[in-house]
Amino acid sequence: MSARRDIHSILRRPVVTEKTTSQKEDSNKIVFLTRPDANKVEIRSAVERLLGVKVTGVNTLIGRGKSKRLGRSTGKRSNWKKAIVTLAPGEEVEFFEAIDELDGAQDSGE
Repeated sequence: MSARRDIHSILRRPVVTEKTTSQKEDSNKIVFLTRPDANKVEIRSAVERLLGVKVTGVNTLIGRGKSKRLGRSTGKRSNWKKAIVTLAPGEEVEFFEAIDELDGAQDSGE
């Protein structure tokens, strides 16, 4: 990894939606938005070093930014890259477990 791509800049943020939550529960996969120029090897090493888990696979996809209009002027939203990281069996990320606990507390009315 080069100096401009340290492990903290590769992973931008986790994606927490209903779909990614079910992926985490069913297939032990977690999803992150990443730098558009990051490759699978860099994403794998960043997740393993930052979260302390074993990664078995990384799938990536590039979302193309939409073109938008504001009056007469047109613009384009930025492209983005998403990484779906498959964890080894038995591995968990505590951050996502805390979110599940918060969701459970809200559902029970606490």
